[in-house]
Amino acid sequence: MALPAMYGAPDPRDVFGYGAQPPDPKWPNGAKVALSLVLNYEEGAESCLLHGDGESEKLLSEIVGAAALTGQRSANMESLYDYGARAGFWRLHRLITSRRMPCTVFACGMALERNPEAARAMVAANWEVASHGYRWIDYQEVDEATEREHIAKTIAVHDAIIGKKPVGMYQGKPNVNTRRLVLEHDCFLYDCDSYADDLPYWSFESGRPHLIVPYTLSENDMRFAIPNGFSHGDEFFAYLRDSLDYLVEEGRQGAPKMMSVGLHCRLVGRPGRAHGLAKFLAHVEALKSEVWVATREDIARHWYKHHWPAGHGSPPAHAF
Repeated sequence: MALPAMYGAPDPRDVFGYGAQPPDPKWPNGAKVALSLVLNYEEGAESCLLHGDGESEKLLSEIVGAAALTGQRSANMESLYDYGARAGFWRLHRLITSRRMPCTVFACGMALERNPEAARAMVAANWEVASHGYRWIDYQEVDEATEREHIAKTIAVHDAIIGKKPVGMYQGKPNVNTRRLVLEHDCFLYDCDSYADDLPYWSFESGRPHLIVPYTLSENDMRFAIPNGFSHGDEFFAYLRDSLDYLVEEGRQGAPKMMSVGLHCRLVGRPGRAHGLAKFLAHVEALKSEVWVATREDIARHWYKHHWPAGHGSPPAHAF
């Protein structure tokens, strides 16, 4: 179906998607939902004068609505982020590894550089470490040359510290050029800078198939740090449980889906919130084979194997 013309040019957005008949994802063992646990590792890569930035960080902390301090350090904000790296990460690491659940880490390159012990723990747990860009900053106004340099730099950091290049990318605060710059690197099998679907889908912006594994800002602990968001761990648990149960029921009726859960070390890494996450993971276990807990790399490779678009030759060899 041809996209409508807007102001004399093709519309670059696809609002059609899969329509009324999404594909059967053919999840392993007939699972009704593919569940992706995502731990965002950003602490140490946020905006800070010590990192050469012009202002302090303002987002996703206990100080809801904080303003950036121009030309000044924010001692409170720095220590709130430090908590995520010093304590929250290890609490979540213990929780997830104790249940032997796969996990994908969206890791900023600078954060990995600042805490190689955490990086080693990710590798030892056999977690997928995907790229979250080099910095946890807003790339909307960053010039193309700097963003290109940052993408190349974070790939090099992953190679040196994790031991291999990332296959997934989530810039998080991208611009309209980000995906094109990501695709300059053959290591990436997928990116997650989209919230547009409940299933992976193909993008053809570059003229060749590129896989999008959509992420979420809904089933995400960031809602602890916004007005009218989650106020305690039981609310987080209930929302995740209800989302998963609804998707499982859709799968039972013949339309399996994917669900992402976004986690941050400095947010759900607090004990009262981690308790809600623990309850959700127990609920996941109770659903047994109806839920396939997988890394995003696993999901991407599955999609390459079972849903490569016709008429585009063979998938790249490194997709398998």
